Amino acid sequence: MNSLFDSSARKLTRRDFVARGSAALAGAAVLPHAKAQEASTKQDFAEVTTAYGRLRGMKGDGLVTFKGIPYAGPVSGTGRFKAAPPLQPWTGVRDALELGAPSMQPGGQRRNEPPSDENCLFLNIWTPAVDGRKRPVMFYSHGGGFVVGSGGSGYQDGGNLARTWDVVVVATNHRLGLLGYLFLGDLGGEEYATSGNQGMLDILDGLKWVHQNIAAFGGDPNNVMIFGESGGGVKTSCLYAMPGAEPYFNKASIESGPGIRVYPRDAAAETALMTLKKLGIEKEDWRKLLDVPANKLVDVQVELGKDLGGPLTMTGGRLGMGGNRKPGGFGPVVDGKVLPYNPFDPVAPAVSKQKPLIVGSNRDEMIFFLMERHDTDAFNLTEAGLAERLQKQLGDSSHELIEAYRKSRPDASPTDLYIAITTANMIGFGAITIAERKYAQHGAPVYMYIFTHESDMIVPGTQHKVGAAHALEIAYKFNNVQPPSKVPAGSQPPTMSMMSHSEAGSVQAAHNMSEMWSTFARTGHPAAKGQPYWPAYDATKRATMEIDATCKVVDDPYMLERAVWEKLQP
Repeated sequence: MNSLFDSSARKLTRRDFVARGSAALAGAAVLPHAKAQEASTKQDFAEVTTAYGRLRGMKGDGLVTFKGIPYAGPVSGTGRFKAAPPLQPWTGVRDALELGAPSMQPGGQRRNEPPSDENCLFLNIWTPAVDGRKRPVMFYSHGGGFVVGSGGSGYQDGGNLARTWDVVVVATNHRLGLLGYLFLGDLGGEEYATSGNQGMLDILDGLKWVHQNIAAFGGDPNNVMIFGESGGGVKTSCLYAMPGAEPYFNKASIESGPGIRVYPRDAAAETALMTLKKLGIEKEDWRKLLDVPANKLVDVQVELGKDLGGPLTMTGGRLGMGGNRKPGGFGPVVDGKVLPYNPFDPVAPAVSKQKPLIVGSNRDEMIFFLMERHDTDAFNLTEAGLAERLQKQLGDSSHELIEAYRKSRPDASPTDLYIAITTANMIGFGAITIAERKYAQHGAPVYMYIFTHESDMIVPGTQHKVGAAHALEIAYKFNNVQPPSKVPAGSQPPTMSMMSHSEAGSVQAAHNMSEMWSTFARTGHPAAKGQPYWPAYDATKRATMEIDATCKVVDDPYMLERAVWEKLQP
């Protein structure tokens, strides 16, 4: 079968997986703006007045969309590695009809988006109407670690979420990788003291813009939820801990990206020296970095990422969700200014004690990363192979983990045990840790979930299901899983023939998750009609919502496994 999952195809990337393979994995059509496309001939324009000038967006079929809105000034040239300057007002009406440029990143031009550019500070808004109402605002930070992605990716289009649940959805582009997180504080002094967190400061600028302007788009500036998946989950973790962000959001959701610890200052400073060495620049001449072409800096970022290596280190220098904080990668830095402390270590951030939180993960996260690396051997493990792999990755503690998981999952194969253990090590246990530490504050509630809805699609070259892999849930929480009968003729993605799961089940799971998230944005408590009441997490019951076509609450799932992780990683 010639498709995304053809074993002879090029290496699978995160972008391919979530953008082209989602329909096959979900078992239904992932077409974010199907209704908007159907009504394209009926669309007209809507105009709003912001603090910086008038904007023209696209209106049609119960939705108004504004794309490519600048939210801060240019960050190239002498502005490189510095906080963005204020946005300058314009005269007349500015079109907001096309996506803005994504951040510079590996992999060339993104599908259906402009070429990457240093000046990438744009945001997109999806709203049911520009009518002066005060709707909940859902502010999303995209995934892709800290090196790839954008707020314009189709699978996270906010149109269906806004239209169905009467909320306003916002997504930003922001600086990534070396250009967003190269820490020069030890070289440039106070002028560059925040350089290790410019990507986070960009997102904060987006939140400030929303606070100032979102009322004109039908949103409530005093009811803003921040959320994000994978790298976006870590970004959300950092925002949750940033004193500067505290006034601009009211609740948060950290999804498949538990940011417990980020880069320490000394590791980030060493990365800066490694960058200079790769470029042949002497330490005292570090300002020459301002003159290096941006695409050359991205190349150096990729080289450093390859040097970093490691079984849980992502392509291009992405910070591993398991807490890989070695020099050579790029992500937020505990710099004492933007981020005074690690987000959730040793405790949950006091600055957000009174802000409700959702945190969770997908049941089979690791399958995505194994597919990304075409590691088909992992899906055919023997008992000896399981022990050997985990010994290399986790050391002597692996023996105790295997014993606990065998007791907890007596019918699991060695491959299933490997996926479960590495999923917990990379993401799952981190989500539990955040829930535990948030609960220990005895402030606002925290709600724990596991996304269990699975794809029956087979991992190429194996007999193993894709299951509930990492990133699979993105289309679900944006309500972008639609039955083929609702997709306009001629617009079905080529993967439609590969559907292998219950269409009705996938659509219902998307309905459930998107309603839960939008209800949380509205009220601070996640809920969906017809699904069980979602109790807050505590240290006694540890109630966890399993999200599927039919959801259920399970108290302390995988209790034996959790106890061992807590013993090994207190």
